[in-house]
Amino acid sequence: MANYASAVRRIRRSEKSRQYNKHYVSLMKSEIKKMLTIADKEEAAKMFRAAQKMLDKLASKGIIHKNKAANQKSRLATYVNSL
Repeated sequence: MANYASAVRRIRRSEKSRQYNKHYVSLMKSEIKKMLTIADKEEAAKMFRAAQKMLDKLASKGIIHKNKAANQKSRLATYVNSL
């Protein structure tokens, strides 16, 4: 256990952040998996725009790294173009 009050507060704060980030990372993974199961190109293109927006927001908030967002967008774009 932490020896200083500030360390105790930091542990509490980091746990809140972890839970917050976990929620959004889980949401991101679910959306990506759902998109990769779509076989219709038009619907996939529509979902791709929404996924791009979500990935950019998560990267800007620091929940995921900007390069991870770029890699995911590239992966999804390749999938949509292959349909």
